[in-house]
Formats: sequence, structure tokens, C-alpha cells
Amino acid sequence: MALDKAPLGKTSDYPDRYDPTLLFPVPREENRRRIGLHDGRWPWFGEDLWQAWEISWLRPGGVPAVAWAEIRFPAASPAIIESKSLKLYLNSFNQAVFSSIEQVQHTMEMDLSSACGAAVHVLVHSVDEGAPAVGRPEGYDLIDDLPVENVVYEYAPESLSADGDTVTEQLCSHLLKSNCPVTGQPDWATVLIRYTGPKIDAAGLLRYIVGFRQKQDFHEHCVETLFTDLMEHCRPSELMVCARYTRRGGLDINPWRSTSPADGPGPRLVRQ
Repeated sequence: MALDKAPLGKTSDYPDRYDPTLLFPVPREENRRRIGLHDGRWPWFGEDLWQAWEISWLRPGGVPAVAWAEIRFPAASPAIIESKSLKLYLNSFNQAVFSSIEQVQHTMEMDLSSACGAAVHVLVHSVDEGAPAVGRPEGYDLIDDLPVENVVYEYAPESLSADGDTVTEQLCSHLLKSNCPVTGQPDWATVLIRYTGPKIDAAGLLRYIVGFRQKQDFHEHCVETLFTDLMEHCRPSELMVCARYTRRGGLDINPWRSTSPADGPGPRLVRQ
């Protein structure tokens, strides 16, 4: 489906009734072909964890309920959901009556799975349930203060290199910034990288991450680009890449890709 038909970047009416047709799927295939992948074979496991902080509906007596939710889209799904369409869809619950939080959760799972073409898992939480935040996960080394020269604000995978003995490291940068391909608005993220392989040149990695600063792409596509570039240029035997993006419109998106299905996106960060 063409992005010029998506609600992103356009004036939209506020929905006044529940409407699953507001969801706008965007196929993953085109981006994966751009990074050299095709035929439905991807070198990763993973998912896109969305955290939705503005969820409400009406209880049977008419009193509103409020909640937040974790929404997990599998990386193997044929499509992602365009973010503004998801926001509009969630807003369509505001004046709809649901008998329980479980009914809301089940409805979201059914609608989102149908839209993206794979089983989506939704967990709706009471706002009394906390979501603790950290600056960065324990054990990750921050690379942002390394001395780096000749910084270029252009996508430059040739900045990546690795050499020497095999190591296992966990690296973190708060400096990932990309731009929405439709609106041009900035998207901010912390990127987390865990790998086993030849030691990655951390200064080159930082230069590479900063090179995304003017890159226009969706969150999910940026993470898949990071993953494939690291695999190609640094040759790790094990790799996990996660980006924890900051919130926009009550939503934050946290894609992760890994050589192991046992990995995950880690905890919520303070900027979320």
C-alpha cells in the first residue's frame, strides 16, 4: 500500500467510534530488498515492541477506564503498522463500551494480527502497574564520549570494522537519530548492541550511528539496517541490536533483531 495513502502527515478527524479499518499496514519487503534480503529469508529473530500509554474505553456503566499496553509485532510479519494509523485506531476505543480489560486486549490482538498478517500479542496493563525505567541496561558500555573525528552526518556503513580475538561485549549509544520518511520529523533512540565476535572498533561504530542523523526511514527499518551492516562488516557469530525510541503521540517503538530467539528489548529507558 502506497504511503501517500497513509494518514501520517495529513489532517485526520478524531474517531468517535471503534473502527479497525483505521489501521494502515506497510509491507516490510521493500525495505528488506533495499538492504539485500529477499525471498522471505531473514538472518534474525525478533519483534517490534510498541508501548502505548494512552488507552481508554467505556465500562458498561459508562465510566471510562484508562490503561497502557505492550503490543508485540513479530519481525516475521509481512507488514508493519503505520504509527499514526495505530494512534487513530487506539483513539477509536475511547467512546466504545467493553465489558472488561480482557475483551479490549482480545479485540486489539485480533485487529492487529489481521492488519499485519501475523499473530500479534497484546498485554493491557492497569495504570496502577508500574513500568520502571533505567538510563541504560546494566552491563552495557556507553560509547558516546569516545574521541571521534571526521564525523559525517550521512549513512556510512564503511565506518564499521572489527578485528582481533573474539570477545563478547554490550555497547550502548543514546545518539541514534533518524527522520520519519513521510513527515521528516526527528525520531530519537538509544541503541543497544550485544555481540560475540572480533572486537568492534567502538569509535567507528559511534561514527556509523551518528551517520543516521539525516537518514529517513521507519524505526523497524533502521534496526534491520543496523543489524545487516554489523553482520556484514564486523562478522560476529552472535548479534543482538535493539533501538528504544522515545515516545511520540503516546507511543514508543522498540524493535529488536537477534541471532537468538531468546533475546528481547530489555527494560524501558528514562527517555520513554
